Amino acid sequence: MPATKEEIAAFIAREFPQTKCTVLEAGNAGATVAHEVGPAELRPGGTVSGPVLMATADVALYVAILAEIGIVPLTVTTSLNINFLRKPEASARVVGVCKLIKLGRSLAVGEVSLYSEGRSDVVAHAVGTYSIPSKAR
Repeated sequence: MPATKEEIAAFIAREFPQTKCTVLEAGNAGATVAHEVGPAELRPGGTVSGPVLMATADVALYVAILAEIGIVPLTVTTSLNINFLRKPEASARVVGVCKLIKLGRSLAVGEVSLYSEGRSDVVAHAVGTYSIPSKAR
């Protein structure tokens, strides 16, 4: 049974209180999340760190999948490949827009375009695969 944006946001807030990602949209085989950026997320040179971009992509994939299959906590990342394309804005949230490419019984594959909020240039592109527990589908 699919999960709503509100259900997913509540689940993430409860189970992942350390995340700085917020759920903006979820459903229709996709999701949009945003990650706050502050001094702790920057690396020397004033750019957003790679781990922040990777975390945003990972959360966007997770949200997109949960929106389709429901809250299944043990749905886990099996691979994540990211290409860093240009320097993100240090003063803007990172926005991850995910589109699921395949949603099968045991695996889901999706792609995420990452942006600096308010900009149209993609700063990074990720493709990830998640494993779905057998009892979930």
